Amino acid sequence: MAANSFFFWAALAFAVVVDSSSSPLFCSAYDLDPLQDFCVAVPDQVSAVFVNGKLCKNPKLVTVDDFLGFGFHLPGKFAAPTGFSVTVGDVNSIPGLNTQGLTLIRVDIEPNGVVPPHTHPRATEVIVLLEGTIYAGFVTSNPPDGSKNRLFAKVLKAGDMFVFPIGMVHFQRNVGKTKAMGIVAFNSQNPGIISVANSVFGTEPHISPELLTKSFQLDNKTIDYLFSKF
Repeated sequence: MAANSFFFWAALAFAVVVDSSSSPLFCSAYDLDPLQDFCVAVPDQVSAVFVNGKLCKNPKLVTVDDFLGFGFHLPGKFAAPTGFSVTVGDVNSIPGLNTQGLTLIRVDIEPNGVVPPHTHPRATEVIVLLEGTIYAGFVTSNPPDGSKNRLFAKVLKAGDMFVFPIGMVHFQRNVGKTKAMGIVAFNSQNPGIISVANSVFGTEPHISPELLTKSFQLDNKTIDYLFSKF
């Protein structure tokens, strides 16, 4: 009886994971809940105890500085030619964030600068705009009825907040005349990032040009040009 019960639940779990074509069978995953008060990350195994995310510092050796971060009052290095920068507050800069399911970044965007279309495969994102004016939005996944993907986009001003659901392609553009700055939060200590353009045209080695010309309905010369840009 126990064996039959195990195979029943295993089969049900498999069905929930693989059958995304029919509602309501779907599966979502997030960072595991912490199993202790905190798990301050350390780079070596000798002084570590417990495993939950990164290796954890012995609680007896934890100090208040393990929960302290710096630098959010300053912009990061601006990327050319997109014109945006990020200052990251994550487990690598604040060890006490380990297992807490949280990452913060400060994003600065120059006038007419853009954060190009990208996704975060492991996190929902919310931005709180503190300065400037930006155009921000996301695109839904392919609808099952064959209709077009939907765009949800809005012009945000200082004080506005906007949510980018987990895994959705999204973007921001500074449409004002002054610098824009916001604080972004992710519900994962490792949200990941996949840039749409870089992942298609900036791989090593390149994706087959024949595949891309057919997929994007472009000629070989245009595909080669895009390769050179990324």
